[in-house]
Parts: sequence; C-alpha cells; structure tokens
Amino acid sequence: MELKPLLLKNWKGGLVVTVVTAIVGWALLISDNELGGLPPTPDPLNPKETFKITIPRYGKWWVFGSYDWLFTARGSIPVSNAVIIAMDDLSHDELNQPRNQPWDRKLHANLVNFMHTNGARAVVFDIVFSDPAPDQDGSTDKIFAEAIRKAGNVILAADCERTEGGNRYVRPIEILSDAAARFGSAEMRPEYDMVVRRPLHKAHPDELLSSTAWATAEFLRLPAAQNEAEAFRKRWFNYYGPPGTVPRIPYCRYNVTNWVDPRYFSNKVVFVGGTLITKFSGQRKDEYVHPFRTERKTLFIPGVELQATQFLNLLHENWLSRPSERIEMLIAMAAAILAGFGLVRLKPPAAVAAAVVAVLAVFGLSYYLFVKHLIWIPWLVWVTQIILAMVLSVGANAFSTYVQNRLLEQSLAAHVPPARVKQLMQNRELLHPGAEKQELSILFSDIANFTTISEGMDSDDLAKMMNEYFEGAISRIHQADGTVIKLIGDAIFAIWNAPTPQPNHRELACRGALLLRDQVTQFIGSGTGKPLVTRIGLHTGVANVGNFGSTTRFDYTAIGENINLASRMEGLNKYLGTTVLATRDTQRAVEDKLITRYVGHFRLKGFEKAVEVYELIGDLSLAESTKPWRDAFAEALQHFKARNFDAAEAGMKRVLQLRPEDGPAKFYLKEIAEMRQNPPEPDWAGEIELKEK
Repeated sequence: MELKPLLLKNWKGGLVVTVVTAIVGWALLISDNELGGLPPTPDPLNPKETFKITIPRYGKWWVFGSYDWLFTARGSIPVSNAVIIAMDDLSHDELNQPRNQPWDRKLHANLVNFMHTNGARAVVFDIVFSDPAPDQDGSTDKIFAEAIRKAGNVILAADCERTEGGNRYVRPIEILSDAAARFGSAEMRPEYDMVVRRPLHKAHPDELLSSTAWATAEFLRLPAAQNEAEAFRKRWFNYYGPPGTVPRIPYCRYNVTNWVDPRYFSNKVVFVGGTLITKFSGQRKDEYVHPFRTERKTLFIPGVELQATQFLNLLHENWLSRPSERIEMLIAMAAAILAGFGLVRLKPPAAVAAAVVAVLAVFGLSYYLFVKHLIWIPWLVWVTQIILAMVLSVGANAFSTYVQNRLLEQSLAAHVPPARVKQLMQNRELLHPGAEKQELSILFSDIANFTTISEGMDSDDLAKMMNEYFEGAISRIHQADGTVIKLIGDAIFAIWNAPTPQPNHRELACRGALLLRDQVTQFIGSGTGKPLVTRIGLHTGVANVGNFGSTTRFDYTAIGENINLASRMEGLNKYLGTTVLATRDTQRAVEDKLITRYVGHFRLKGFEKAVEVYELIGDLSLAESTKPWRDAFAEALQHFKARNFDAAEAGMKRVLQLRPEDGPAKFYLKEIAEMRQNPPEPDWAGEIELKEK
C-alpha cells in the first residue's frame, strides 16, 4: 500500500529535478552565443545561424572554463616549427631603441637578410609599419623594402580600426607592402575575460584581408589554407602551452652564434614582435590572458605568440572543434534526465557517490575527446547539472538536518559565545561532560590601571566603555582564530589549539596578542578620553580542556597549572612595565617571524622552577628601528646575570638613553640597587624571584 505513493513521489521529484537541471544547462549554453562580446556576424557556411540570441554572460564562465581547464589538465606540447624573435626589454636596452618610437628598420632589414641566408621558411612581422621611417630621405624604408623583396618570404601585419562605418584596415606603407610576399590582419578578438579562444581568419566574407596567420599559410601553400571557404570554418585555438611555449629568442641575440646556431632557423617560420611592449614602443598593448589556469604567474601572452599559435594550428591541422549547439543541447537534456530520475531514487550517501562517479566520467570523456580527437565540449555545464541534480535530490534531507542544526545552535547560543558555536557544532562530542589533556597556547589579559580609570564613573558610562572594549578585544582574538573562554571582570581568558587542532597555535596566539595590544579604546566622558591599555600574558603547555559543566549546563574551559602560569605572565607586565610577555614555550615558534627580546628568568609566585620570559615587540618591520636598544638591553642583562652590577647599571642607563620609557630597564635598575644591598646567593644564576602575583 505504501510502495505506490513512494514511487509516485520519486517520479514527481525526478521530473522537477530534470526540468530544473535542463533549464540551467540550456541557459548556460545559450549564454555563449555571442562572440567575444561583439555583435553577431553571418556564418556563410550556415546562414540560419546568422542571428543569435544575446543574453548576459553569466554562463560563459562554465563554457569557457571547460575549454581552459582541459588545457590545464593536458599540459604543454613541444613546438619545433616556429620561433619568435622577441622585441623584449633586453633587446630595447642592448640595441639602444627608444621606448616611445618605432625601432630602426635597418635592424629589421638585417634580420630579414640573416633569416634568408639561413633558410628560414618565412618571416612574419607582428608589427604594423603604417608610417614611413622618421629619416628625411626615406633611405631606411628602401633598405628594409629591398631586404624584404630579396627574401621573398616576408609577411607583414595590418591593423584593424573600428569606425562607425565598419572596420578600417591600416596597411603597411606602400613601399613595404609592395615588397612583401603577403600582408594580413593582426586583429584578435578576445572574449570577455581577455582570453583569445577563437581565431579570426576572416571576420566577414566581404572583408578581403585575411589574418596574418592565414596569409602565411596561403603563402606557404599549406593544405589547410587552400580553400577560402575554410577561413570561415568554426575553429578554436589549440594552445600548445602557457606563455613561452613557442620558443623565444631575444631580438638582440638571434645572430649571436654562442647564443643560437644559425642553422636553428632553417625551415622554420620566424615571427617577430613584442613580448612585453607590442608592435613597436608607444603603441597600445597587445597582450591577452592565456587559458592555463594554474600557470597564471605570467598572466599575459603576447599577440605575436598568438599569431604563431594560430599559424601552427593551420600547419599541423590540429586546431580544436566543438559540437554544434543542437548536439550540446541534446546532451544537456540527456544529462538532466539521467541525473534527475536517477539520483532522486538514491539515499543521500549513494546519491553523492553516484554524482561523483558521473562527474569523473564526464571529465574523463571530455579529456579523451580533447586529447585524442581535438574536440572540446562544455563539460562544466553538464557537471553543474549533475551536481545540481544531486543537491536537489538530497534537498529534503539537507533541509531537515539544517532545521535541527539551527535549533541546536540557538540552544548553544544561550550558553556559549556565538563565535564558538560553529566550532562546537563541528565536534558534537564537546557537548558531553568530560575533558582531555591537550597542548594549548593560553592568553590572559587585563586592563592596566582599570580600578583608577573606573573610579567615579557612572555605571552606564562604565558599561558602555567595557562593552566597546570587549567588542573590539574579542574581535582581535577571533581574527587570530582564537577561542575566548571567559571574561572575568576586565580580564580575558582565551586559548588556541582547542576545541579544534591548530598546528601553528603558538604563532596565532602571539599574533592575536599583538592585535589585542594595538587596540587602544578611548571612552569619551566629561570631555576627557580614557585610554584602555591591555596587558597580556602568553604561555604554551598541556592543560585539561573540555566541558567541565554537566548534562544540563555547558561550560567549556581549560584548567591546570599552565593556565595559572599564563595568568602570572600577564601579572608580570605590571612589574616590568611591558604590555605583552610570553614564556619561551610560546616565543620559540615566532623568534624568526616577530621581533622579541629576552627579559630574564623569573621565579613566579606558586612556581618553583624559573621561567624564561620574552617581550613581544612587533613584526619584522621594527627590526632595524629597535635593534640599538634591544642589543644594549641584551648586553646589560648579560652583565646582570654575571653579577657585574656596575656594567649592568651602566648598560641599563644606556637603554634608557635610547628608549627613555623602557620598563624592563627601569625594573633592573631597581633590582641592581636591591642586590647591592642584599647580594644574591653563590649559586644564583640570574633569576629573579617575585613573591607577589
């Protein structure tokens, strides 16, 4: 009796999931109908696709991400048939070429002659020579034109300017274009994210000027360029690797024999252009983002390398293709049906496992088609459909769990600070009474001279001041991933490495202490400001941490002698005139990351063993400015420990000359005076005993 309604429910749920995922898949695919953010252009091979839907680019990330990540997964492919002569910064400097003018074309003439002599298959300039050389008699252009004519295999570039009446091509000057074997458009049409994915061999049948790469392929009579209609075929760039994959030789090094063997250029197509500053110096940038997602240290790829890549795709006929929109839509529908009706019948763990397997299968198939058949498909769209179907299929269970968690969070929020609720939710065992031994980094703080500051204050003003103070102080501790255990009067007790492990808990505690120290809250009352300076003590050691409450009252805290030692460290600030003190157990983790100074060994009240104590000063930017007085203090402290009190006294006075308000130096001057009257025992090792907290 109950089986039929259950199946009916699954059938309805599968239908809902299928419809939603199909709509999402179609929407993401349709968003890619617009080429590079430019108006749609007619397709002579398929006139029906002349007019396309133009909608926002929200789906392009999924479509183009599918393209990009396939390259990232595949990696680089060696290139051997082309080489780039790079007009880079090194060549600018060594050849003494100004950065705001065209290069001397005699250099280009020499390059063409060199490549002709050494058997280069063609020389392609990704430079638009649209203006005559700056010399008065035109001799430079004549020399360059003669070299071009003699070589017979030089292809020049033209620029494309967009005007209200359409595209206007800026061609090379007549003397050079007449001498060249071909010239073509250097135009690239990047997508919205500045990645060039689709080559533009010819943008429109009425535009007679082919791309530079296509003109080169025509000149070399490559099979791929023999049919002009093929220029309008839908192709996609097959990048061989991130920037630098196509071999580059600095312009100033191509004819240096100990840099490159001249025979290297034999039967290669040589591309000449800027790798940092395009075309020639002073012109607009000719750099684009490349699709290798994990190789973004060099974010941009120069236009000349794109020209070389486009030509190599034609040479090897290994450009990429993509299925038609109709096929992709049908695949999206099939993915929606299979995921929608399949995952909804599975329990949540099984649905997640099935979705993971399906995602891996989709990527595996996509990678296989990409590598073996040079076909790329928008696999991220279908992965998104699968994930969406999985999420929807377990939605009811997830919603039920969410409601339960919210109720538990509200219950916990009545007993513990909200900042710790998420930590406790991730570890439900913490809710049960009990504790465990755990190494902790412990922070205790209080407000210096709080009694004096608070005396005579109105209760409301005092409450407002403390609320503002604790709001800022707790946020600093949370900023360093600390857990605030308790607020005790004006004091704060916080820990690190619990309730969740933190491998760098010592460093986090130190940085949290500095953040807390640097907060100076001022309460404005009766026209006067009252600064609240925080004194902080740090220690790292093993303590018992857990719920010390009961089944009805939650009290997560830590207890043990190491907690007391951290509290003593906070109190020691009052004697030393410091704000942040830490034991060696804490300081050793940051001695090469923060500026600290050793302030002595202290035997604190309630502890038999002397503790090595350090003051936290700040980050490494303070190293130089604090070094003189830190070094002077360290030297004086050595004299103190060696019972050389006269030298120690002189040293501490030297510290006060460098830093008049130095608390530890003042403290030791008092200790020196006391020890002169009451000399220490013979076995004294320099430690100082404090009989008060």
